Amino acid sequence: MREGGVPGAEYPNVFARIGVSDRQVKEKIRACFDTIFFDPEDGFYHDVDADSGCMEDTGNHDARTEGMSYGMMMCVQMDRQDLFDRLWQFSMRYMYLPEGVHQGYFAWSVGLDGRHNAEGPAPDGEEYYAMALLMADARWGSRDGIFDYAGQARAILRHCVHQHELVPGGGPMWNPQNHLIKFVPGMEISDPSYHLPHFYELFALHADEQDRAFWREAARASREYVAMSAHPVTGMSPEYAQYDGTPVLMFGKPYAYYSDAYRVAMNIALDTIWNGRNEALSAVVTRLQDFMAGELPMENLRAYDLDGTAHDEPAMHPTAIVAVMGAASAASDSARADMWLRLFWETPLRRGPRRYYDNCLYFFCLLMLGGQYRMFC
Repeated sequence: MREGGVPGAEYPNVFARIGVSDRQVKEKIRACFDTIFFDPEDGFYHDVDADSGCMEDTGNHDARTEGMSYGMMMCVQMDRQDLFDRLWQFSMRYMYLPEGVHQGYFAWSVGLDGRHNAEGPAPDGEEYYAMALLMADARWGSRDGIFDYAGQARAILRHCVHQHELVPGGGPMWNPQNHLIKFVPGMEISDPSYHLPHFYELFALHADEQDRAFWREAARASREYVAMSAHPVTGMSPEYAQYDGTPVLMFGKPYAYYSDAYRVAMNIALDTIWNGRNEALSAVVTRLQDFMAGELPMENLRAYDLDGTAHDEPAMHPTAIVAVMGAASAASDSARADMWLRLFWETPLRRGPRRYYDNCLYFFCLLMLGGQYRMFC
C-alpha cells in the first residue's frame, strides 16, 4: 500500500500561513470525513445492499455519478478501501450502462434504490471515476472482475475518447478535434468546471498507450480554455460555455455564475498544488477572490452574471463558495488570500437539505489546502 503518493511530490499545508498546524488539519479532515460517511443526521452516505452503498444528493434525494465518484475519491485519499468498494459496487450494479449508444458510461442519476432517473451520462462523473480507480490501483492494487481498478479505469477512458468508434451511434465525452470535455456527449458545448487538467496529466501516464498523447493535449487545451472562458475583470466562469468560451444559459437560469461554476477555483487550486503555477489561471482566481470579497458576508452571496451583476436569486451553495475561495488561496496573488483561508477554516460544514454539494467541495478544499490530497499514481 502506498502511503504518501507520488515519490518526490510535495503537498504543502497552505493553512500554515494562518497558523494552523498539520495536526489540526488532519483532525479536521478526519472529522469532516466521519461526518459525511457516518453521521446519522448530517452525513449523506448510505448502505444499500450487503455489499454496496451510495452518496445521496440531499437536495434532490438521488445518487449521482458526480457524488458517487467524489465519494470514491474521498475514500482512496482516506485509505478506506471498504467504503470505496461499496460505492463502486453500487455504481456498477445500478448505474453502469451495458448497452445502447451510451454503453460503457454510467447513468448520471438513479434513485437511492438504484432505479434510473436518467439513461445518459454526465462526463464529470466518468473522469472522477477513472481517476479514483487509477489511484485505488496504485494504493491498494487491483483484484479481479469489477475490482480490477486499473482495467476498469482504462475502459472508462477508452469509451470517453473512442465511443464513436466503439459503439454504433455513440458519442465521445471529449471533442476529438479540440480535446475539450463536453457538457454531455450529445452536445457540442462544454462546462468549465468539468476541466481537470491535473487529472489528464495522470491519464497521460496510465491510460491506453495509444491515447496518452490525447490526454497530454487535453491538459494543455483545458488550461487555455479555463483561462479564456473566465471573465477578465471578475474572474467568474460560466456554468456552461461554447468552445470559444462564450457563456451558454440553460435550464431556465438567466445567470451564468452558479453552482457548477464554483468548482473552477477548486480545480485551479489542485492543478497548482500538483503541477505548479500557471500564470493565466492564477490571474483568474486572483480576480475572483478580489471580486467575491466585496460580496461578503456569506448570506449576501447571489447568482451572478459574469460581469458581477447580482441577481435576486440567492446562492444555492454559499458554503461551497467560501470553500473554493479558500482553496483559491493556493494559486492566488490577491491581498485577500489569507482572509479567505481564515474564513474557510472558521466556516463549519453545511447542515440541512442542501449539504451534499457544499460539503463535498468543502472536503476536497480542506484536503488540498491541508496538504493531504495526494496523487498516488
